[in-house]
Formats: sequence, structure tokens, C-alpha cells
Amino acid sequence: MSGYVLLRHRDIPDLHKLDVYLANGGFAAFKKAVTAMKPEEVLKEVMDSGLRGRGGAGFPTGVKWSFLPNKIWPHYVVANADESEPGTFKDRELLESNPFQFLEGLMLSCYAVQANVGYVYLRGEFWRIAGQIDGCIADLEAAGLLGEKLYGSDYSLRLYTHLGAGAYICGEETALLESIEGNLGQPRLRPPFPATAGLYGKPTVINNVETLANVPPIIERGAAWYRTFGTEKSPGVKIFSLSGNINKPGNYELPLGTTFRELIYTHGGGIPGGRGVKAIMAAGASSTLILANDQSLDTPMDYESTQQLGAPLGSASVIVIDDSVNIAWLVRKTVNFFKHESCGKCTPCREGTFWMDNIARRLISGQGSLKDIDLLYNVASQMQGKCLCALGEFSTMAVASGIEKFRKDFEALVKT
Repeated sequence: MSGYVLLRHRDIPDLHKLDVYLANGGFAAFKKAVTAMKPEEVLKEVMDSGLRGRGGAGFPTGVKWSFLPNKIWPHYVVANADESEPGTFKDRELLESNPFQFLEGLMLSCYAVQANVGYVYLRGEFWRIAGQIDGCIADLEAAGLLGEKLYGSDYSLRLYTHLGAGAYICGEETALLESIEGNLGQPRLRPPFPATAGLYGKPTVINNVETLANVPPIIERGAAWYRTFGTEKSPGVKIFSLSGNINKPGNYELPLGTTFRELIYTHGGGIPGGRGVKAIMAAGASSTLILANDQSLDTPMDYESTQQLGAPLGSASVIVIDDSVNIAWLVRKTVNFFKHESCGKCTPCREGTFWMDNIARRLISGQGSLKDIDLLYNVASQMQGKCLCALGEFSTMAVASGIEKFRKDFEALVKT
């Protein structure tokens, strides 16, 4: 689509430079908020827009902000830039090429919940991007857009970056908070939830990079304008990270509700060699496998419709699998990743990912039996609903759905 809301750098050269961003309406929304709106009015506008979290859960953003109690201070806002999900690369493009729109969204979030300090938590491999964001923050401070008594008001704000050490688990919001505090990156028991006891035990909002990048245009143009994109229950635009067996992989900004067929064939250029689509992973490695057929290909990609296929949209990291791929091989790849990234804090995930990886490895090597297929499915089923955080749950999704929908692929590897 032309006239990007998020990927504006594709239309505007050098948008990563502050002077160019300012010349194209940058920080008009933040100035409007600080000088002409009360914090609760900013929160209400975001709530009315229907913006939902773009990190995976799809929870209403404004509602999430409203959970912070106004009797406990200080408040914090943390931007989750720990983009570690295999198949997901949307936040990286925003951080590298449109960083000020993301930072303005973070600043608006801070103002809405009356936080005077915000953090950007970046995955360990993003060390170069962290340096760029530090430079952006320095430019904002030099321009008087960050610091004390902004725009002559009583509101002051400081932003800081924090670089992780390369652990996937730190994308989980409570493990992320532990990491910022200097502790081992492992999930916390909940409750209490971050909204009441988050960073340093204080009320904290944690939002994904893409989520925050949506906020400036919402405040500048209004909730009603934002709702002209997408569907009633899933308003707005979404960046779909398209990869796998596809001719034109990349990030595509499209309205929520666009079909898988349009993404794959109109924007992605179809499948190499004209092969057929066998399966789709809608949320990166954390996906339930979708059996590709006319019904699923014509399903709108929004938070409600994909659930009818039994597959959450998640971060919309769409991995296309063609008919040359054995699903058992795919399952082996995913469980090996989750085994490697398990923090080991809870037994179901620590042991379950280990045994799923062992059994899948045995099947792939041709040493497995039909009983191993059932055993693999049983291990995955026993893990579900018993893990401390979502990582353990995610590790079972491709396994269980793969065996349910593509059992013949597993059976083909068994030597009788």
C-alpha cells in the first residue's frame, strides 16, 4: 500500500534523521499531547482507536495503560525491542529506519501514564541498533524534546536503552524486567502483574516497538481516522513479516483483515517454482500450523479470524511452507530452538523441550518408530498449560498441530 503509516521511511528518504522527521510532522503529536491534552485524554484516544498490542498477544493497548494504579509512584514504561522470534523482523526495520516515530510513541505512552522515565530494552544482537537509538535520544535532548519541563510544562521525561545478552526468554515481559534490574533473565511468578508491580516493584507498562509506533499518528489524526483501517475488532494497519518458501520475502504493511492469499500471492509473489502451499505459520516459530487450503488462504489475517483456524495471529510473522517440506523436519527445527532457549526455571519446559527434541531427532534420523510419534505428541500434550511462561506453551504448538494435521509426514520417516 502507498501512504505508509508505520513504514514511512519507504516514502520519505532519511526519515531516520531528526531534522527530516521534524520536517515531516514529527513530534507534532507529542507537543499536542503535552501542551493541549491531559494524560487521561491521550489514554482515552488510544483506547478509542482500538489499537491492540503488536507483540503477539493482541491485548488492547489503552486498556493495558489504564491498569496502572495512580496511588503507587513512580510509573515506568518499557519498550520491548527484544525481537527474537524466528521469522519476525518488523521491529528491526522500524528501529533502523523510522526510529523517531517509535520513540515519539514511547514518549506519548510515558506521558499518558505519567511516567518520567522510559526504557528501550533491545535484544543482545542489536548492539549496533542500540548505539543508533542512543544517538537518537541524544539528538532529542539537544533539541529540547527530551528533558526537564518540556514545552514549558511541568512534565519531564528521560529515556534510556538497555541491551540484553541474546536470550529469547527476555522477550517475555517479566524476564525482560528481571534483566533490566540486573538479575538472571527468567520469568516471574504472576500475580503480581507488571501493571502493579513491574520494574523495581513499581507500576509498569510494557509495549512492543510496533505497537508504540502506531501511537503518534493516532494522537495526531484521531481514533476515528485510525479505525478507517482494518476491521471493527482489529483496527489499524499491521506489519506482516513474510518469509519461508516465498518469492518476495520481506515486511509488508497492510490493513488487518487482509487475507493470507493476498499477502502470499499479490505481495509475496507466490511460491518459488510454482509449487503449492502446504502449511502456514502465522506467528513465527511459536505458531500452530495452519493446513493450507482455499478456506485458510482466504481467511482474513486479524486477531479474531485466525483463531477460527485454531491459530493465533501473534506477531504476524508469516512463514510459508511449500509441498516440498516434510513437516517432521520443520517440527525438529522448532523444538531444537525452544530447547536451546528454555531458561530451565520450570520443569515442564526444561524437561519437555529436551525430550521433544530427542524424539524428533530420532524420527528425522530414521531411527524412530510409530510409537515415537505418539510419544512425541504425548510429551507436547503433557506440557500444555503447565509451564511458568508462554515459551513452554509455544514449543508445543508446531509439534501437536504438526502431528494432528500432517501425521503421514512423520510416518514416512519410520523404517518398517
